Amino acid sequence: MNGKVEYRKKNNSWDSVLLLKARELSHQLVGKRKTIEFDKPAYVGERDDSDLLRKKIIDMPYTEWNKMGFSKGTLHYMKQNADADKPFTLNAHVKERVEQWEKMIEGIEG
Repeated sequence: MNGKVEYRKKNNSWDSVLLLKARELSHQLVGKRKTIEFDKPAYVGERDDSDLLRKKIIDMPYTEWNKMGFSKGTLHYMKQNADADKPFTLNAHVKERVEQWEKMIEGIEG
């Protein structure tokens, strides 16, 4: 519900957009406004949970993750999220480290 969306050339959360639309409707109903916009902003959700990423997280060893400067607990919760059938996201710095680990593994294997 709190995903960001562009509405009227500004980034707003969905709850703010709903409040604005409800206000527009009420103003139209009481006669303060003659027209009402029925267009809805397009929400594009970015998801990090591809099947490939899930597999990489599950296969990632704790020792390698620790060498990169992250705690064992962070990887533990990432593995729990990857095992679940629910969508998940990664923080930007965590996603960056996962990509670094991928490149490091490709360099060793290649």
